[in-house]
Amino acid sequence: MLNDDITFNVSGSVEYQASQEMIVFCTLSVVLCCSFIYVNCVLLYTLRSKPVFCETSRYILLFNLLFADTAYLVTSLLFYILAVCRLRLKLYVCGLLTSISVLEDIISPLTLIVMSIERYVAVCFPMRHTDLATVRNTGAAISVVWTISGGNVLMRGLILVDWKSNFDPKAEMEDFCSKEAMFLAPMSSVVDKAFCAFVFAFGGLVTILSYVGVTLVARSASTDKASASKAGKTVILHMIQLVVILIATIYSSILVSFARIVDRTTLIRLYNSFFVCLNLFPRCLSALIYGLRDKSIRPLLLKRLCGNIKCLAPKSVDEQTMIKDCPVP
Repeated sequence: MLNDDITFNVSGSVEYQASQEMIVFCTLSVVLCCSFIYVNCVLLYTLRSKPVFCETSRYILLFNLLFADTAYLVTSLLFYILAVCRLRLKLYVCGLLTSISVLEDIISPLTLIVMSIERYVAVCFPMRHTDLATVRNTGAAISVVWTISGGNVLMRGLILVDWKSNFDPKAEMEDFCSKEAMFLAPMSSVVDKAFCAFVFAFGGLVTILSYVGVTLVARSASTDKASASKAGKTVILHMIQLVVILIATIYSSILVSFARIVDRTTLIRLYNSFFVCLNLFPRCLSALIYGLRDKSIRPLLLKRLCGNIKCLAPKSVDEQTMIKDCPVP
């Protein structure tokens, strides 16, 4: 009897500790995600505050990337809260949320591909960059990106409806809402893997070729080496984003594999870690890459983030001039 009491107390203590740990980690994850969403929203507002940002190709592409990343963060945070609270939704509500998530998930890598091409043209063909990277052409490229991503969502929806002949959108889900719980059809998984493999293989090839072209130009004595070198680093950062996003698209499969060999507490810890490292991290890189590295954006972004607090004040004369010429409300 004494041993049973000791076992009960120990197991109860372990469950209580795991519960407390989950609450703390979930709170930190939600706060971190909300912080990234806020920074992205500030940067989105900054990119619409000046005409130069609305008329330059790379800033238009950046706005599209940030918009997709922010929408993905919001839906991911919503999924995370629903999973933690163990709330179940109607099928049509979950279907809408997962469709938005899948749509924004693919838009980010496709936009990164276009941005790598834009940097390649800017460095390797500077004389033709103005003619090629127009607002109209950039808008057309963004339209193609959204069309491809929308086609992927539509295809998966048609597969789901065809697979479930008695599909009732008003029925309640048996589990919490997620992409895996919504698109259960085997064909949907095959299409998803094939589509993601094509996108990331094509994106990786384009990014590598862009980096090679920019690097070769950077070594030429007749070009602006500083600008070419910076463009090369930006393309490398795009490659890192693509790799992390690729891992994020398959992390659910990794979790399923771990679920067979680890206990529930360890699985929850892995889920929380993957949420922060694979869902949050790649979606905040855009703000860091452009928001802090771009001399035109950085002073305005820091001004809006810091408000009247003189933290991270601009060091250079160019940044002071930018802030003076671009008043912030």
